[in-house]
Amino acid sequence: MLIDYKCPADPDFVSRTIERISQVYLFCEKYVIGKSLLGRDIELLKIGNGKKKVMFVGGVHGSEHLTSSLLLRFAADYASAADDGGKVYSLSMRYLYENRTVYILPQLNPDGADIAIHGPSRDCPLYERIMHMCPDKDFTHWQANARGVDLNHNFSADFEKYKAIERQNGIFEGATKFSGECPESEKETKAICDFLRCADVGMLLAFHTQGEEIYYEANGACPPMGRAIGSAMARMCGYRLALPQGGARYGGLKDWFIKEFSRPGFTVECGKGENPLPYEDLFRIYAILREMLFTSVVLI
Repeated sequence: MLIDYKCPADPDFVSRTIERISQVYLFCEKYVIGKSLLGRDIELLKIGNGKKKVMFVGGVHGSEHLTSSLLLRFAADYASAADDGGKVYSLSMRYLYENRTVYILPQLNPDGADIAIHGPSRDCPLYERIMHMCPDKDFTHWQANARGVDLNHNFSADFEKYKAIERQNGIFEGATKFSGECPESEKETKAICDFLRCADVGMLLAFHTQGEEIYYEANGACPPMGRAIGSAMARMCGYRLALPQGGARYGGLKDWFIKEFSRPGFTVECGKGENPLPYEDLFRIYAILREMLFTSVVLI
């Protein structure tokens, strides 16, 4: 077993696991696409050599670090299947490797995950600021990055509409929901946007918790085949194809990807319960999503 699934996916764990997968399966290429605010690497794995490219992104919110474990498990599973060269769900892994490129980025927000799992380190230069932003000192629900910006509202997708909601509700920097001063103000957001502008990715799936829903449009914008692909994925895992409500409609990674490239993008809300979901749920969630994860690679 490559991964200790009982271990919370803090940045060190994610980095060690990515390194381990790339060592065991030499055809898996490891890349650093940028640095977090506190200087941590934002890493991804590339598997395959095809012209059609699919990207999976997890750990956008700190408290949703279970999505990082989910994508690490998928990366190890997909790499093992590609190495074997057989079939998975009637899909030829040899064909997939030769005709698809899969990018798996398990943790976009490593600083936020570390805060949510361990609390802020006293050695952190932003320690006092982070402590001030979390008055109850319960960091398990911390979603933002180390600056107190919610990355999933920091993308250029109806950003000003979300700003109006912020002003109306008195939302400021803190554990969640603050969008930042301007789109891509955060190093983490800028890193993935710059990567996607260059990588020619044909479809993106962003993983969050919770709700067992799949969102497929960006506040009314839906690219060709977006709903059809979303419906196919929903049928495979039993999740509900849905539209986000309220402020969740604005500023997200999936929303920016759809609006920027007019290509299919999805938010997958994994599992049910209260965040952070317990790691005991990981096996069940992965079992439900496994067919959809593998099969989504051929849906573009």
